[in-house]
Amino acid sequence: MIAATDFIPSKYSQTIESGNFQWSAPSNIALVKYWGKKDNQIPANPSVSFTLNTCKTITKLAFAKKINTGNFSFDLLFEGKPKEEFKPKIQKFLERIEIYMPFLKDYHFTIDTENTFPHSSGIASSASGMAALAMNLMSVEKALNPAMTDDYFYQKASLLARLGSGSACRSVKGSVVVWGNQANIEGSSDLFGVEYPYAIHDNFKQFQDTILLVDKGEKQVSSTVGHDLMHNHPFAERRFAQAHENLDTLIPIFESGNLEEFIKVVESEALTLHAMMMTSMPYFILMKPNTLQIINAIWKFRNETKTPVCFTLDAGANVHVLYPKSSQEKVLQFIKDELVGYCQNGQYICDEIGIGAIRN
Repeated sequence: MIAATDFIPSKYSQTIESGNFQWSAPSNIALVKYWGKKDNQIPANPSVSFTLNTCKTITKLAFAKKINTGNFSFDLLFEGKPKEEFKPKIQKFLERIEIYMPFLKDYHFTIDTENTFPHSSGIASSASGMAALAMNLMSVEKALNPAMTDDYFYQKASLLARLGSGSACRSVKGSVVVWGNQANIEGSSDLFGVEYPYAIHDNFKQFQDTILLVDKGEKQVSSTVGHDLMHNHPFAERRFAQAHENLDTLIPIFESGNLEEFIKVVESEALTLHAMMMTSMPYFILMKPNTLQIINAIWKFRNETKTPVCFTLDAGANVHVLYPKSSQEKVLQFIKDELVGYCQNGQYICDEIGIGAIRN
């Protein structure tokens, strides 16, 4: 069993004065939802996600040795301009990961980041953003320790990303990623995301995700607050058990390509996530009227046309419409004809399953 302490380096074999790297990392959409966490960003239940392709963060990291090594030193640019309000989150992240990256205070970093999706589009950017930053920092560590294996590189990048934003650990490597200990999934861990290790049917190979932007405003409740509400939740333990059960249910579904059963699990998970928020104290309704209109329209369309299309939701009002590549033409026409009117300014984003972070 791999322990967190295995990622604390002893000594580096090289020294490096300065340099720069650039990585892009995608967002991801959970099929089995992670909701509730323990100390140190450990998930209360396992999750599995599709890695996206188009919705990603591109981050450049420049670094240079400095004389004063008593504190963290960094500049943060978003789309080329200073972004002071992001700095506290990065500061906290560096504090959390310092034990794993003892070189951090030796350098001044310039972090220049941008998203391929519109700012405030309601797409979670913390997962892609923290994953991209973690990949860059691992590239610095690999320069200091060139003997590092690829397995170690990606596992540690995922572990670091998790300490920035839990779901970011699922944006590092792989098309389908499991995070959290699951008895029936070999190699699964609470510490980092792993590529789903078993057979995946061709039905899921080029799966599409069209994101309907119902509400592009600020999140009504932060993910951190939402996760914390699970601590004294009356249904928490049953929910955590359900996530394990649903992950087990997906193993034969991924192998057989059974879209009907896949749809049942995915939609149930989405609604359960929102049920947890509606039954917490304090309670929240994160869906908007148009979210419900879209869900009902998808159910009606699926029932009438037998098209294997379903929805999932994050902790917000936007709807992810999931469907196999073979149904793309029919579903996109349906979205244009019937769903676009429920989107804010008619906006939606077409995405599909991707492969994880890429060095640019």
